[in-house]
Amino acid sequence: MSTVATANDPTPYRGRFAPSPTGPLHAGSLVAALASFLDARHCSGAWQLRVDDIDPPRAVAGSVEAITGALSAHGLFWDGPLVFQSASDTRYERALQRLTNMGCLFRCRCTRATLSDRGSCGQNCEDREISSGEPHSLRVKTHPEQMHGFEDRFLGIQSVFADTIPKDFIVKRRDGLYAYQLAAAIDDAQPHFTHIVRGADLLDSTYRQRWLQQLLKLEAPAYGHVPVVLDEAGNKLSKQAGAAALDTRQPEDNLRAGLRHLGQTAPPSSARSVAEILTHAVEYWTVGK
Repeated sequence: MSTVATANDPTPYRGRFAPSPTGPLHAGSLVAALASFLDARHCSGAWQLRVDDIDPPRAVAGSVEAITGALSAHGLFWDGPLVFQSASDTRYERALQRLTNMGCLFRCRCTRATLSDRGSCGQNCEDREISSGEPHSLRVKTHPEQMHGFEDRFLGIQSVFADTIPKDFIVKRRDGLYAYQLAAAIDDAQPHFTHIVRGADLLDSTYRQRWLQQLLKLEAPAYGHVPVVLDEAGNKLSKQAGAAALDTRQPEDNLRAGLRHLGQTAPPSSARSVAEILTHAVEYWTVGK
């Protein structure tokens, strides 16, 4: 079982918020940003803003400006320059070459219609001769018996159950774009970041990303997953489902709502400004399990 990093570790804390440029922030994305920001500041750490722009077809014009504007309106100011994930293509390609040399990848011709359970290859493509000129994705094979559980800083011990791990997953798409799992595994690993705080909807992805980190001999960060915000129908708020953009005219109310969702101590009524609310929230931030 892996050991979880804490604020007392000698390595300086480095965290991040990593939105995709697919639209403005909504209440759910604010909760993820707020949790990662408070965790970093409570630990006297750095907090970076990384735009995960590796999927250009889904990008929405003006999203970066909308995201940075909403974060600033809520007092969530990041350290250093804005970072774009698309600048890391060389690292991703090197990682794919290493995985290829290790015999971990195979070409897959599957479309959505031919996938099997949990999105794995459904046509035994690993055993077929598929040329580089044919449309294909690249998939990495998994071996659940070699995967390690981990301690989530919010949810506690997370074990590996072989029947919930896909037998393979995509690391490079049919359209030639790098897959989210590969990019996140590489960019979130230490020494880039020591702590990753994000929504619980990404918990399943953590197993895949830790597997890639293990294969590539990258040091995994400490992971923590916070509760996602649901809509009235019980579904996760998302840009794809048309979640309403944050109203940046009422940042104090938005921050208080986010803190309630995260189960944090409510700032006193005397804390009326964004700065006062965040100062209280940083001081009293708690990581529950």
